[in-house]
Amino acid sequence: MPSVQNTAAGRLEGKVVIVTGGASGIGASAAALFWEHGALLVVADIQDDLGVALVSKLGERATYVHCDVSNEDDVAKLVEKTVAEHGKLDVMFSNAGVIDRPFGSIMEATKADMDRVVGVNLYGAFFAAKHAARAMVPRKSGCILFTASSCTAIAGFSSHPYTASKCAMVGMAKSLAAELGQHGIRVNCISPHAVSGTRIATGSEGLPVPIPEMTAADLAEMGNLKGQVLEAESIARSALFLASDDAHYVSGLNLVVDGGISVANPCMMMALKSHMHKR
Repeated sequence: MPSVQNTAAGRLEGKVVIVTGGASGIGASAAALFWEHGALLVVADIQDDLGVALVSKLGERATYVHCDVSNEDDVAKLVEKTVAEHGKLDVMFSNAGVIDRPFGSIMEATKADMDRVVGVNLYGAFFAAKHAARAMVPRKSGCILFTASSCTAIAGFSSHPYTASKCAMVGMAKSLAAELGQHGIRVNCISPHAVSGTRIATGSEGLPVPIPEMTAADLAEMGNLKGQVLEAESIARSALFLASDDAHYVSGLNLVVDGGISVANPCMMMALKSHMHKR
């Protein structure tokens, strides 16, 4: 793992950053990249073994805190501990999230599905923003960033509870950007498309259950931007931009990282090609 002294520039040099859901997937990639760029990093997750292993690998400037983001007391204590140790909070990356199932009819969805997904995805983001704002408002600066989803821009790619939670998150981010902008605080979303190995489902007891990975070939076939496959590191780089001062005047944005699939109409193109082939 390269140190920040060996990088061209520490874009988060001296900034105190919390990453929820930071022990694996997009969160772990973002946490490592933020650390490389000089952040004083706090990784929060319920996957304790993975979280401890990550911060041990990173070394100095990285700590791990157990935090269930669906529990407001956990989130409040996470922020309080961070501020007590570092004296401030500059960036809250609310990344923790789950999905009930990859797909499913509304006729199959249950209240339990909705409760689990909304409890982590939406309530977790709400609690993160609330307690981060309490730390940031007195200092008149800060950045709050949420991991949403490309399902906020195009329909049919995920379950209804998951889609509802992520679309609500984007709406909340815009509302927060309007309020907290008065205190110099930026609020944005980053919305990834399918990333291999990052989707986590919740089982009947609310415990995380990995959904089988899609291969790079599967993702390439699904994608609009041919010759490219979306990796967790790509989302981490986008998150770094939004978290850093490079995006100092960017707020209220939902940055959709999907290779343009949300603006394409593959069904129409396939129909046109079929029509032309018949002529």
